[in-house]
Amino acid sequence: MREWLAATGRSASALQDLAERRPGCGLAQALVVLSDAEALDDETLRAKLVAAHANAQRAGTRVQSLIYGIYLYTHRHYRLTADHLVLHFAQFPGDEIAGSMLGSFALAGPVDYREHGQLLTRQQYALAGPESWAWASWAAGALAEQGHSHEAWELAQHALSLNVRSGPAAHARAHAEHELGTGTAYTTFIDAWLEADPHAVQRRHLQWHAALQSIAAGDFDDARRRADTELHRGDVGMRSSTNWRLLLAGQTPARTTALEHAHRLLAEPGGWAEVFHTFQLALALAVGADTDSLRALAARAETDPRPAYAEVLAPVTHALAHITAGTPHRAVDLLTALGEHTERIGGVRVEREIIQDTLARALIDTGQHERAAHLLHHRRTTRHHHAYEDLLLTGWTTTARNDRLALSGSGRLTGSNKSC
Repeated sequence: MREWLAATGRSASALQDLAERRPGCGLAQALVVLSDAEALDDETLRAKLVAAHANAQRAGTRVQSLIYGIYLYTHRHYRLTADHLVLHFAQFPGDEIAGSMLGSFALAGPVDYREHGQLLTRQQYALAGPESWAWASWAAGALAEQGHSHEAWELAQHALSLNVRSGPAAHARAHAEHELGTGTAYTTFIDAWLEADPHAVQRRHLQWHAALQSIAAGDFDDARRRADTELHRGDVGMRSSTNWRLLLAGQTPARTTALEHAHRLLAEPGGWAEVFHTFQLALALAVGADTDSLRALAARAETDPRPAYAEVLAPVTHALAHITAGTPHRAVDLLTALGEHTERIGGVRVEREIIQDTLARALIDTGQHERAAHLLHHRRTTRHHHAYEDLLLTGWTTTARNDRLALSGSGRLTGSNKSC
């Protein structure tokens, strides 16, 4: 359980070992399903979890409650999962296994769920006590999302002092260090941390954070190297967000997602199942300067009955289309009108920040330098490394824009690095 909660490279095999040693243990069976849920279809998920619940009939209400929560979580009923966890923690405070499903609050959709999840996480850490490295790790992540970067960093360090292999603590530290702009300090830490466990579950995501820190420090070669060597074809969101940042800063991108792949993902049901995932696919289209597809995506979002799609995703995607089409003044109007409502697009602070980046670039491209500087003032005065923000506030000529693989009004990337 320690390996699994820490998301180490041994986590999957450790759960399999547990299930084999205790073949009649319903909770062990359910945890194996939880760890492998992405590879299972709904019918298989249901069958395995129903069997696990049946095997847990004598295990007591806590185990049965956990398995029901796992059922909801693996079937992506995130709001129901979050509601269930509130009740579960009221009866079983500080339950570390239940804590592994805290992500349901962020994935539930409404901002109030996300905020309640952060509050609940900190409350459960207080109940579990300072020696619980798992709850310290998750509480550090909650603090980072609430904007308490220094406190988040300190608590993540505390969790790592209790268990140096805590993946959630390393991830929380990544979020805190993004807000602090530590640059090479973070990349040095994460390289050493991953060297000790090269198969850690969150390896690719932590390397994405490292790529962003390299961008912050102005080491664009290192950012491209990490994106190209660490992020595989399925990491569309992380690859696209890295490359869109590079393009906004006037830099050559790493390998980009093939537009055909992005189109295929959007055509599948999963492409529209969750608003933040659809937004990430929109970024892939923006990196590929596929203006027509961005406009089509925005038009579809406008008619979606889900408010976050019609009221937030649609204007954001229209803004991306205007950037790629060379009409940044329209993007300024759309993104300025949205204001703080961009939070409703989901994801976490570091992921949503790219919308602010896009507005800053559009402001610069329309000659509104003072507004752009005001927009990024906090980041430039609180982050140790902010070469990226400085470049967002730098204008360049059309020729320089093309030389750096920025976007042209024709809806295509210029240069030779536009294929996957």
